[in-house]
Amino acid sequence: MHPAAERLLRSRRDFLTTSANGVGLLALASLLQQDGRLTAAEGATKPHFAPKAKNCICIYLEGAPSQLDLFDSKPKLNELHGQKMPESLTKNVRFAFLQKETAVLLGSPRKWKKYGQCGMGLSDLLPRLGTVADDVCLIRSMHTEAFNHHPGQLLMNTGSTMFGRPSMGSWLTYGLGSESKNLPGYVVLNAGRGTSGGTSNWGSGFLPSTYAGVLFRNKGEPVLNLNNPAGLSDAMQAATVEAVRDLNGIRHASVGDPEISARISAYELAHKMQSAAPELIDLSGEDKKTLEEYGVDRPEPDAKGRGAKGEFRAFAANCLLARRLVERGVRFVSLFHASWDHHSNLDVELPHNCLMADQPVAALITDLKRRGLLDSTLVLWLSEFGRTPLGENRPGRPGVTGRDHHPFAFSIFAAGGGIKGGQTVGKTDEIGWNVVEDPIHINDLHATILHLFGLDHLKLTYKFEGRDFRLTDVGGKVVKKLLK
Repeated sequence: MHPAAERLLRSRRDFLTTSANGVGLLALASLLQQDGRLTAAEGATKPHFAPKAKNCICIYLEGAPSQLDLFDSKPKLNELHGQKMPESLTKNVRFAFLQKETAVLLGSPRKWKKYGQCGMGLSDLLPRLGTVADDVCLIRSMHTEAFNHHPGQLLMNTGSTMFGRPSMGSWLTYGLGSESKNLPGYVVLNAGRGTSGGTSNWGSGFLPSTYAGVLFRNKGEPVLNLNNPAGLSDAMQAATVEAVRDLNGIRHASVGDPEISARISAYELAHKMQSAAPELIDLSGEDKKTLEEYGVDRPEPDAKGRGAKGEFRAFAANCLLARRLVERGVRFVSLFHASWDHHSNLDVELPHNCLMADQPVAALITDLKRRGLLDSTLVLWLSEFGRTPLGENRPGRPGVTGRDHHPFAFSIFAAGGGIKGGQTVGKTDEIGWNVVEDPIHINDLHATILHLFGLDHLKLTYKFEGRDFRLTDVGGKVVKKLLK
């Protein structure tokens, strides 16, 4: 058959899905959008309304820092130390390990101080954070229904306790794209022993895999297997990537699978990252004052079982890398650190972790503000839940030196990116058991985060298995008190 005749006989679908035909792809996208199989957000870079934030740095402290020892002072809890709680409060309540029949209230030895013009109350473990109190919005009224770590991490990071849902960073890069040409739109940095939720905390779920978080390292090879093997020149690598792209393009033209497009993008981005990523993690260009502010090379105390050697430098370097990433247009940066899960030895391990985190986090906020980036960069301090005002009395463990999981009331904070700083939102009762003012669910927090980026959480959807999914699932409302 003559080639011209063969081309005329090609089906309409084959023509529209041919990767070499840009007009065909645009037409296909339009048809799919009309059919409801492709949302308007797919590949879009325009928000629904004017955004306040352009980038997000999410500091996630796995395990649940004790809000009663860091953010929410309870003098009454100290007065009642050692006494039992009313049975009416613990009836029908499930705990991870605590034996409620014999549990008693556990006071806090922490000293408290008011910081900034706003008079924000913080414990003696967070003096550096106190220096940026007027830029911070402290939320004391978070609540969740998850009381174990992995479901709690999934809910905070993906909006659902179920596996397979896209993470916050994935939703934002899906809705807005990325301004970076040579780095991923969503980057993940890790320190400590790793979260129990692992990659499910930064995965793309049912979204195309191009929106998943990419795990970076702060030393050595930035991304595993990123460097060329010995003997493979840059020119040979470029030719290989081009050949793989062409082969994937042929396959995409045949089957139209969007994951093939994601694979093509991944190969091309990896090639660009081979030069961009090493430059990113090279901190030698940072001045000495900046490195000292973040505490990158500060002396590290002997962990003595409280953490891994090198965590102080790793966490500080990650905070500095986060600033460098948003400077280069990366949309969402997640910093994970584990563990803050203090069922015991709280008064030793929590000060150790705070000594590690307090200085770099405060330096990050200060540095972003100095560079004119804080107004457009949302900084979050998150975890999956809080800790009980009851001391944990797990069988087989002598003494009561820690706290169990507490989903009913916990604290987080946010700064920059349209957040109204210098305020404390929400209130808990006199022992920190329940929220009594301005309750904020995790879905409400997510709705508010999307709002800061100019996205309506009800409209940012993705159709999967016949249903329109969203980050806020079936709930969520924007919390106007948090906004400027």
